[in-house]
Amino acid sequence: MAGSVIQRSPRILSGTAVFAGTRVPVQTFIDYLEAGKDLDEFLDDFPTVQRNQLVAVLEEAKHVLVAESGG
Repeated sequence: MAGSVIQRSPRILSGTAVFAGTRVPVQTFIDYLEAGKDLDEFLDDFPTVQRNQLVAVLEEAKHVLVAESGG
């Protein structure tokens, strides 16, 4: 899971995947993308998340999707 960019702990939002060092769920980022919002808007709304964390999550998702498709 994108190395140390994402963390899970039963003490943080009951184990929900969050951006490391924050209480911001990764699912919230996915919801923003699904709604057509851009990275800058997400970063404005959640200033505890860093751009490099978003990019790392997207890179990891790309890696998983490409590997699953045999590419």
